[in-house]
Amino acid sequence: MPSKIRVVSIEDNELSRIGLNAALEQTGEIEIVGDAANGRQGLQVLGSALPDVAIVDIGLPDIDGIEVVQRFKEQHDRAETRVLMLTMHDDDDSILAAFAAGADSYCLKDTDIDTLVQAVQLTSEGNAWIDPTIARVVLKHSQAPGEATDEETDAVAIRPIDPEERQIIESSPLTDRELDVLQLIVAGYNNATIAERLHITVGTVKTHVRSILSKLCADDRTQAAVRALRSGLVD
Repeated sequence: MPSKIRVVSIEDNELSRIGLNAALEQTGEIEIVGDAANGRQGLQVLGSALPDVAIVDIGLPDIDGIEVVQRFKEQHDRAETRVLMLTMHDDDDSILAAFAAGADSYCLKDTDIDTLVQAVQLTSEGNAWIDPTIARVVLKHSQAPGEATDEETDAVAIRPIDPEERQIIESSPLTDRELDVLQLIVAGYNNATIAERLHITVGTVKTHVRSILSKLCADDRTQAAVRALRSGLVD
């Protein structure tokens, strides 16, 4: 039986933290090995538990989450703990500062639990998970000369589209409707909202999403969003 993903959550809102911990453990794939309500407690718990994944909020009452990540990385530079920021902050400065501090993934709090579980799983496996709604921020700064450091670019694994990817996209062009769906995916909408906006059924949206992932050779919606932005398929 595969081992569970060991997670520490650092969130100052008690109800949110308790609910998050319960929801993650209910999946049967994640074990909460510690939690904290502020940055100082968070550093202590992280240092003693050394989890697979640390879920960290930015807006903590004493030490903000970005500084927590930076201090932890400095104090435990050989630790294999991966960091997923879970926050309401979607401004450029917070996003880039989090990755510069050593965060591996970035997820907004309004995401659904299934997506969050996927983000935790991918982060624990050594991948970077970026919320589709902020992917354009990371892309913009990773492509602008002099605005993003090599560390920031590597952390989010975003690069200009290469000739092979361009050939894949050109060989299987998306339909107008698929482009409409893709645009809304990049904007961060879920299937139900996309269906409502385009006046189609959720089942039809799912069919379009499967086709989009196949044509873009993407593993998930986030990868599709990043690839779409890199290739210029959407603005």
